[in-house]
Amino acid sequence: MYDIAIIGAGINGCSVAYEFTQAGKKVLLLDMQKIAGGGSGAAGAFISPKFSKAGELKELLHDAFEYSMQYYNKHFPHLIKNAPLLHIAQNEVDAKSLQIYKQKSTLELLTPSQNLLDTLTTEAQEKETVSINAGLVYAELLCQAMAKSADYKQHEVKNLFFQDDYWMIDEEYSAKEVVLATGAYEKLIKEPYIKLRGVWGHRIDVRTSTQNSHSLHQFVSISASDNGKIAIGATHDVNYHPQTSKQIYDIQKGRAELLEKALQTLKLDNITIEKDYMGLRSGSFDYMPLVGRLVMSQETLKNTAIRFKTKKPDFQAYDYYPNLTMINGSGGYGFVLAPYLAKNLREYILQGKVISDRISPARFFARYAKKL
Repeated sequence: MYDIAIIGAGINGCSVAYEFTQAGKKVLLLDMQKIAGGGSGAAGAFISPKFSKAGELKELLHDAFEYSMQYYNKHFPHLIKNAPLLHIAQNEVDAKSLQIYKQKSTLELLTPSQNLLDTLTTEAQEKETVSINAGLVYAELLCQAMAKSADYKQHEVKNLFFQDDYWMIDEEYSAKEVVLATGAYEKLIKEPYIKLRGVWGHRIDVRTSTQNSHSLHQFVSISASDNGKIAIGATHDVNYHPQTSKQIYDIQKGRAELLEKALQTLKLDNITIEKDYMGLRSGSFDYMPLVGRLVMSQETLKNTAIRFKTKKPDFQAYDYYPNLTMINGSGGYGFVLAPYLAKNLREYILQGKVISDRISPARFFARYAKKL
């Protein structure tokens, strides 16, 4: 019997595993592939805020960015590369957003050096920019380090069943609590209001004679140089899904698109592609992550005392699955959000601290029920 079982060993699942093993809990971590075998292992793993004018996601990512930078440097200092980040506008609309961001930001803003600007293409040099202290983490190694104290099993979960105050997992494992961190793959809990967008990510590690001192974000993300190599990555294809697409992802085409977009930003010389990393990332349809309890839709809809057609739904009135939570839908910001969201989840499960309605999965049930 485990205190908690986590299904999915990407950055979300591994962050939760670390939180609970550090709290002295017996943790089971399950994944159908391997640790960081999906979108997390393919990520560039850049740690940055969202450079936009305003909005809930910007505010959440600002808090998560500050928390995660401190977190990685404290707990995994050997697995984070601290490097300045230069975000370059793609167009005029983006430029106006950056101007407003710089006026309102509480982060320390840096002045790009002339040497840095000289490495950019002429087109990129003419765009609006914002620069801050940021970083990137070594994705797969980080996830492995986080999961080190958990009991990891490569196992594709087929069935979950709750009985006698604990969860049975494929009649092989049992746990008092279950956390779903399965990304955009097949759902274990068949609830119609839980819908996630799968986005195929592709990253290439490139050896080049170009020395790049900053991480760069424009059409794709480009890492600072590390022993003569840089990483180029993007959430690349919104149509491809490894479980449902009829055609195999075209790696050569993906490489060409990444390089084409990178060369719009940075002057790259003597390029050799060393390795490809690919995987599926998950995002929600309102772009905010999903963290917390899952509503039992059929049981809740039968409750005639609940007013579903209301602007301010009462999440406390809903029926929820016992001892079952999820952490999902971080999109391209998984390594920024995961430590912050995992902390929220640990505080909820162990201390009863309330999770914000703005990231609760119940918000999607409220919209679903209102339409019905």
